[in-house]
Amino acid sequence: MGEVPIVIRYHGGPITPESAALAAWKRSHAMISFANPDQAQIAFAVADTVALDNGAWPIFAAGKGQINIEEYTNWVEEWHQHPAFDWCLIPDIIDGTEGQNDELIRLWKEDSPFRDSICVPVWHMHESIAKFQRLCEEWPRVAVGSSGEYITIGTPKWWGRISEGMQAICVDGEPIAKLHGLRQMDPEVFSVIPYSSVDSTNVARNIGIDSAWTGSYIPKRKETRAMLLRDNIENHPSAARWNGPIARNMELFG
Repeated sequence: MGEVPIVIRYHGGPITPESAALAAWKRSHAMISFANPDQAQIAFAVADTVALDNGAWPIFAAGKGQINIEEYTNWVEEWHQHPAFDWCLIPDIIDGTEGQNDELIRLWKEDSPFRDSICVPVWHMHESIAKFQRLCEEWPRVAVGSSGEYITIGTPKWWGRISEGMQAICVDGEPIAKLHGLRQMDPEVFSVIPYSSVDSTNVARNIGIDSAWTGSYIPKRKETRAMLLRDNIENHPSAARWNGPIARNMELFG
């Protein structure tokens, strides 16, 4: 028998139609973004657990603006006592400096009404390894975000950087804090890196793309596609520990 999957997969929204969202999130896990909060009620009604995303990625992708921290705090406060609530991301700036993001973490810690155990800071991969170590020592869970020259997940440079980070924060192959891989719900990634959780919008993006479905049986209903995509990704085993740089990384380690 293979290794039992242990990583939690958070499926991001919005997923349309709503019936497909129900199919994807029922008995599963959801991530709802502050940038697209309309389906929060559906997610909290049917998902086993729900994580709240601060919406920094679509802001970055659009190339403008920053998170309204007061509005985001109020939104998290609306949901954080729900039984299905798991955790929320602390506000961050994906292409910001280490200093800017440190200041956002400091302000959140000082001003937000939430306990640290439900708040998750982001280590951006263009930031220092020392910061990654510090966050893992200070917080129970840390999110890993691809950024800067490491923004493209799965490249040799990306693998080299994540390997540096894992070498720094693992003891006997085990991370000293729980780790969440932002946009990293890829078996090629979570089968190697011992993440506690990962997320992606793969279901939301692909249920409506007919060209993505090939073979003798092509499901027409988006509800069926949502369940198939979810089940396919959740059947892949995940890593329980970090075993060091793999072959594709070695060129970056000399």
